[in-house]
Amino acid sequence: MKFGVFQVSRRGGREKNEDRMGYAYTRDSALFALADGMGGHPEGEMAAQIALQTLASMFQAQARPRIADPMVFLREAVMAAHQQLLAYAKERGLEDTPRTTVVACIAQGGQAFWAHCGDSRLYWMRRGELVARTRDHSYSELQEALGRSNADKVNRNVLFTCLGSPGRPMVDIQGPLQLSVGDRLLLCSDGLWGQVSDHAIVEQVSERDLHDAVPDLVEMALRKGGTKSDNVTVLAFEWEGEDPEEVAETERLSTRSLGESAFATTIQAAMLEQWDRKVELDDAEIDRQVDEINATIRRAQQRG
Repeated sequence: MKFGVFQVSRRGGREKNEDRMGYAYTRDSALFALADGMGGHPEGEMAAQIALQTLASMFQAQARPRIADPMVFLREAVMAAHQQLLAYAKERGLEDTPRTTVVACIAQGGQAFWAHCGDSRLYWMRRGELVARTRDHSYSELQEALGRSNADKVNRNVLFTCLGSPGRPMVDIQGPLQLSVGDRLLLCSDGLWGQVSDHAIVEQVSERDLHDAVPDLVEMALRKGGTKSDNVTVLAFEWEGEDPEEVAETERLSTRSLGESAFATTIQAAMLEQWDRKVELDDAEIDRQVDEINATIRRAQQRG
């Protein structure tokens, strides 16, 4: 399994960046995920962190080296992340639960599967055309789905589901869809698509190398957003197909995701860099919180 990946996260005009992103892989399966912690609720950055760490931990436990049923995995992993947020709030006596959106994609066996909750998006492009895009769980997308072309754009940020909400979150899951060599999939927070049109996203990602297109799209969104720009986070990958000659090298590169996940390491680093400065946590405390999440997941799996 071969793919190229590029990711960027930039803080806009906000006090802190509550977006998180990352990926993990074995020789036969890859997980890509992005979460956008929601403002107006406590610890949005922690909500996004917990969501991605939960997905990563479950991927590490179940990708041996493939996920047995990617659609079942995505449903269970996203719901496990939701439960982790509720448990986190309860353990700390928070009056409100940290909340986040999430979008996650699994690529394996030449196929893609994805799930999302909220308004973080996935775009799938092939030969310059948009193959698929997730539909946000938002007021404006609901109006458009109902055929109301004059949907109220003022309310585009009003979501009717997310992780950490009091009720059971709505999770849309799709797949399998067959990947072709050269396909490009992009996961992003609303900081990107809220400022840059779908057409511009497809055009830039289709016509340029990812390492050029992705940062330029992020800069475009930041410029258009101005001083009040949202955080902008993008993770994009290009499917390069299955190459038996590369299996040995892929196995060597993927050993971290079978032990110390590259995904988890990336997320923890982002957490350290972007942590709210009012909360002073050392490495030991962060590791302790991650261990708590992993232990809870293991207990849930044993009960299941």
